[in-house]
Amino acid sequence: MKIKIAPSILGIDYGRLNEHLAELAPYVDYFHVDVMDGNFVDNLTLGAPVIKWINTDVPLDVHLMINNPHKYIKDFAEAGAYSITIHAEASKHLSDDIQKIKDAGCKAAVSLNPDTPIDKISKVLPMLDMVLVMSVHPGFGGQTFMPEVLEKVKWLREHYPNLDIQIDGGINDETGQLAVKAGANVLVAGSYILKNQDPIKAIEKLRALKEYM
Repeated sequence: MKIKIAPSILGIDYGRLNEHLAELAPYVDYFHVDVMDGNFVDNLTLGAPVIKWINTDVPLDVHLMINNPHKYIKDFAEAGAYSITIHAEASKHLSDDIQKIKDAGCKAAVSLNPDTPIDKISKVLPMLDMVLVMSVHPGFGGQTFMPEVLEKVKWLREHYPNLDIQIDGGINDETGQLAVKAGANVLVAGSYILKNQDPIKAIEKLRALKEYM
């Protein structure tokens, strides 16, 4: 299974957003766009109107860390999302919301916080294109990787061998290796790439982790 790299744009210079994305675009599979509402998590970021102005051919992997995501799925789909991830903890009707994402023409994913068990999404797993396992508590970049979440990654890979399994939080070439060994194939990295003196080399190091699959 191919390793897919999804730089998180959470810490990017939004004043030069499209310029930065153009520099990374030839080397990545997705751009991971974190959307936070200041309620579900204690941070506030961009919304659909800003995403609409992103100019790139790289698919936008939009991660909704917001309450009542069903109200906004259409907006983000129309803004250009390729895939939309919602949180199991924030959705009141998970299967309906997943179907709404698919009906909007996007790939559907669900995210699990570190303390949320897989049982929370067991009924909807067959509907999903991807599961995002959070390896930090969501809200802010630069946090420390939580290795205990890898048990969820292992279980998912064992029971759903063809599923895209994404991991986000504290990912670098060392923690990424642990995640890939456990079964993750989509690596979200923010600080490790964007704050690196050589972002392209950082991406190449993550890509090379395929040997551990």
